[in-house]
Amino acid sequence: MPAHTFDVPFVLGMMRLHEAPEMHQASYLANWIEARIEQGLHWFDHADIYGNGACETLFGHALNTRPGLSKRLKVVTKASIANDNPAHGSGKVKHYNASPDYLSRAIDNALNRLSVERLDHFLIHRPDLLMNAEATGRALDDAIDAGKIGAAGISNHLPSQWRRLQNAMHHPLRANQIELSISHNAPLFDDSFDDLCADGHWPMAWSPLAGGTLMQGNVGNVLNRVAREQNGTSNALALAWLRSLPGRPIPVVGSVKPERIGDMLDGPETLSRETWYELLEAARGHCVA
Repeated sequence: MPAHTFDVPFVLGMMRLHEAPEMHQASYLANWIEARIEQGLHWFDHADIYGNGACETLFGHALNTRPGLSKRLKVVTKASIANDNPAHGSGKVKHYNASPDYLSRAIDNALNRLSVERLDHFLIHRPDLLMNAEATGRALDDAIDAGKIGAAGISNHLPSQWRRLQNAMHHPLRANQIELSISHNAPLFDDSFDDLCADGHWPMAWSPLAGGTLMQGNVGNVLNRVAREQNGTSNALALAWLRSLPGRPIPVVGSVKPERIGDMLDGPETLSRETWYELLEAARGHCVA
């Protein structure tokens, strides 16, 4: 696997950016972005469906108010989910679209909304079962060659799906975003995480805290006990559990609250083997064989 591009403790997910009223003020959001960069968090994860484009737009407005700020950060964005959650009776059907025209427009639209010169990573958000891999691969290669995106990647794809696309491309697929946490550990046992690493992808873990449910039951009890012993926080330990894996998966954290972000920074980079396996055992309900 090539040297890891995500040189941060975690990536900041922007899915709920538009839900915070204060973030609609460009100067406030610019200050918030600068504060995160000062904490060593300079990677931001977007998608065109987050707020139906509103999250990228708000982010871009903030960057426009602060000359030079865009040069200090890096962005990931995703596309391919069309008509997300259509209104009942609208006649629209949610579907996936990884056609060259759709993705090319999505890249241009994201560049415009985010007010950046390049998307550091552009991911196909969900696998389009109708995708023409050769045509889509050419479109992604062309976007890289044109300097519009730094690298292409995938999200929520099966190994066979991303390999079909990779076989049609000249440039390597890089980032690979999957659901992964202490409680959602299936990718560690169904070969998909091993395949991801074997193909040289940088793993990104969405929902790393399992929507907050990690802090309940046996896993929560172990996290709380270890946090007390190590003078850290339970959330930070849950992220360290992920970073302890081969390939150092980068958690994508969805909170925009400064105090919660600080809480997730308050812990070790990785865990000891025994602590790591103790948390796995708590999640699975039995020790390893």
